[in-house]
Amino acid sequence: MMPDERVPLLEVEHLKMTFTSGKGAKKVVVNAINDNSFSIYEGETFGLVGESGCGKTTTGRAIIRLYDPTSGTMRFMGRDISGPMTKELRHFLTDNIAMIFQDPIDSLNPRMTVEEIVAEGLKYHGVNDPAERREIVLDMLAKVGLTKEHASRYPHEFSGGQRQRVGIARALVVKPKLIIADEPVSALDVSIQAQVINLLNDLKKELGLTIMFIAHDLSVVKYFSTRVAVMYYGKIVEMAPSDELYRHPLHPYTRALLSAVPQPNPRLEKQRKRLTYDPAKDHIETGEEREMREILPEHFVYCNSAELEEYKKLI
Repeated sequence: MMPDERVPLLEVEHLKMTFTSGKGAKKVVVNAINDNSFSIYEGETFGLVGESGCGKTTTGRAIIRLYDPTSGTMRFMGRDISGPMTKELRHFLTDNIAMIFQDPIDSLNPRMTVEEIVAEGLKYHGVNDPAERREIVLDMLAKVGLTKEHASRYPHEFSGGQRQRVGIARALVVKPKLIIADEPVSALDVSIQAQVINLLNDLKKELGLTIMFIAHDLSVVKYFSTRVAVMYYGKIVEMAPSDELYRHPLHPYTRALLSAVPQPNPRLEKQRKRLTYDPAKDHIETGEEREMREILPEHFVYCNSAELEEYKKLI
């Protein structure tokens, strides 16, 4: 069944997020998210990639309402979640959406044990029996590769990879329908990154998770994601199924990102030509407004008509 034949779990339409700093002549307005629309379907992993500062994390935090979006509409399970934040809406969000944060050190309370950290969400969701909470926590720790002996320890006693496992357990313990994983492996060593990615992949299959995976490493996203959206300075410029995007990268920024992915073969790596993206040179200016256009089934590129014709020649 194709995605457009299913009902989206999350729908984001014309999302904008603006930050303002300073006053008067020193006032600075930053468009962190610039009119983006996308959907995430149940059971898939939706990858959002781009360089640091492009608005990926802001998008995730706007969805979970850590930030209030400037404009646009977001619907989760058919319900509008972009309106005024009420107590009932907050409960709805915490029941159904959880976030795995980028930094496994700063995101864990150093004064709480692992059991207390993971059980905190259960308390909020009304699991008041300590014995029941402990049983659920220990079961979840086992799922993420930790033991009951780890439950009484504090975050500083763990390695970075173990701390991220605690963060994953904390997010999953309330059985959310959507996980927003905000660069969950970027702060970890490469060998540990693979372990955490494999863990997330296994948990996704075991628990039937839907994941929004935010990253800047395209090689990780290719391995883990069903569909991928590429973001540049607050704007999604290309979106396609993972295999299709890597087979036919069309937007010049996507091609530049892919050209930077290291090759495992040293000979190929030595011959690799890295592309640079220059918006002033890499686009055709016709005066026509750019928009997301479907060039192949489910493959969208942010372009005008003239650029669309050029992109078709690359396929």
